[in-house]
Amino acid sequence: MFCLTRLICFSIIKQRIIRLLFLALVLFTLMVLIFSNIRWLPGKLARSTIQIQNALANLSARVQLNTPPAKNRTSTLPPLITNAPMETRPSKDPQKRVHTYGYVINEPDKCKDIDPFLILLITVERWQKQARQAIRITWGKEDFLPGVRILRLFLLGKDLDWNDEGQRSLVEESQMFHDIILHDYLDTYYNLTTKVINGLNWISTYCPNASYVMKTDSDMFVNTEHLVYRVLKPDGPPRLNYFTGHLMTNGMPIRNLDSKWYVPPEEYPEESYPLFCSGTGYVFSGDLARKIVQVSPNVTWIRLEDAFVGLCLDKLGVLPVAPPKNSDFSPLRVGYSDCDYNQIVTSHLFSPGDLMYFWNRLQQNKYTCVLNQ
Repeated sequence: MFCLTRLICFSIIKQRIIRLLFLALVLFTLMVLIFSNIRWLPGKLARSTIQIQNALANLSARVQLNTPPAKNRTSTLPPLITNAPMETRPSKDPQKRVHTYGYVINEPDKCKDIDPFLILLITVERWQKQARQAIRITWGKEDFLPGVRILRLFLLGKDLDWNDEGQRSLVEESQMFHDIILHDYLDTYYNLTTKVINGLNWISTYCPNASYVMKTDSDMFVNTEHLVYRVLKPDGPPRLNYFTGHLMTNGMPIRNLDSKWYVPPEEYPEESYPLFCSGTGYVFSGDLARKIVQVSPNVTWIRLEDAFVGLCLDKLGVLPVAPPKNSDFSPLRVGYSDCDYNQIVTSHLFSPGDLMYFWNRLQQNKYTCVLNQ
């Protein structure tokens, strides 16, 4: 009886061991399959994300914002402005994208009866209200330099959280400051090229006689005074086909899927870019706005705005040039000193609070340093 019991026990244990071995074999097989394919997963996810973003952008281009205003606020919500070029169908060529969109908020009279010396074209997102306000009272102040006409424009698109309240808030801000240009596309990082081309289209449509334009970002410190007097020199005649900034030489597309600046080979198959300037801040003569917009549909679209503008310049036969000596367009954060900041044009990665603090400090101490000639 005891032996029979032992045999039964051994049989049960044997069956359990067999089950465990079978389960281990199944798990091992699954792990092999997963790890053999996991290196393809980031590319698939990245391509899927890009496809979703492009689909949303194309959908946004077809949909006009047409929501009724809240009660007692009819006067604060102007009708949509539709007197600008707008393409509603994507190009049949997969290498080209729709570049120009209609306006949700516009300032068509911003340049009425004036030809500004400098337009500050600033890319920003809807939620960055503090950054916009900091720029308005520092380097983007339109009456900062007596006798030099400067205009400030913030470029925006509609975001995924776009709603009636978001529209009302921006309209109220626009009516207070008259410096917001809102286009009807989805505001994503991969649509930055679209944002800038639409900004240049605004200039070529409403302000074609501007002498110079600076494109920059909302987290930048810009020494407007140094830019105007040292780089652009308002006492001289406006230059034509002029483009300067931080020169990006020997630029190559990044193929690392984990990089923010990844460019797939199917989007740009070449191994290098023509000479271009960092998108953190570049300056060009006003005549180039129209030329870049006109040539852009004939240039292969890429998501990197600064490299795309470089491709347009290459198509136009315009070569970016280095800025004058001691006029650094830095794409990085420059450590602050009164003398150094008296001789730069841009410094990167500033919060609104930092911007206001260091701007005020520079204004107090800028005459303590003499520029190196």
